[in-house]
Amino acid sequence: MTGTRAGWRDPGVLWMLASAAGFGAMAIFAKLAYSEGVTLPTLLTARFTLAAVLLWMILVARRLPWRVPLRTMAGLLVMGGLGYVGQSFSYFTALQSIPAATTGLLLYIYPALVTLLAVLVLKHPLTRGGGLALVLASLGCVLVLGGPSALSGQATLEPVGVAWALAAAGIYSLYIIAGTRLITGIHPLVAATYIVSAGSLVYLISGLIGGTLSLDVSPGGWAAVVAIALVCTVLPIAAFFAGLARLGPARASILSTFEPVVTLGLAVLVLGERIELFQILGGALILGGALVVSRQNAGERQGSAPASR
Repeated sequence: MTGTRAGWRDPGVLWMLASAAGFGAMAIFAKLAYSEGVTLPTLLTARFTLAAVLLWMILVARRLPWRVPLRTMAGLLVMGGLGYVGQSFSYFTALQSIPAATTGLLLYIYPALVTLLAVLVLKHPLTRGGGLALVLASLGCVLVLGGPSALSGQATLEPVGVAWALAAAGIYSLYIIAGTRLITGIHPLVAATYIVSAGSLVYLISGLIGGTLSLDVSPGGWAAVVAIALVCTVLPIAAFFAGLARLGPARASILSTFEPVVTLGLAVLVLGERIELFQILGGALILGGALVVSRQNAGERQGSAPASR
């Protein structure tokens, strides 16, 4: 049962804003971890493992029914082991070479990509709102990548980093399309726990086999990693579902667009990143596309894929 109020004092709104803030801060803590010498395999393995342990503890504490049919479990493990792992690896790899603000904004073209995939894969009709969202996201993407210089092929951003950020958005879009159908009838927090656990196993096994894990990390590095696992993974996931239960998926997705705003603001305040005016305009267009998709879905009864970044 979802709440009917959506004012700023509504607990559901506050939960969603807290979730968006947590997810939005992830890029900042990742940059801080990298500056302390934390390697990508170590960061992702520690993040997923700590988050999985904490999520299982929450399930036990809340006495949620964690048993699911074997076929559903297999699907969730595939979502986590392929989709979530692929999205997170792409996102954190992009952060190694391009600014946090740029990465966060590029990720948020995913609502428009979900619309496109729904048309191409699920054969949904392309509505006027969906077409507008695609146009806004495309124009916004060009501006975020450098505006006129991006169109002339003279953008200063690292192309490989941009490619990884766009890959993260694409994989996340596929993840949402698959997850919306798969988790029907399952408590979303249970689904998220299985997905995060699958990601943990993949990163842990690959790290041990490849010998890429390193525990020689500074206290500041470990603090950033723990913050990513707790503040930017477990707490946002739990807050997302708390808000979702009160507001429903349409209004929850609208409030989720606060996430890249947090990333951009913290990137400027904490990391000292410089944001050009045309990039701010591009970000506004991308978020505008996301809002168009969310408002188009308002009033419809929809599922929601497990929240993850």
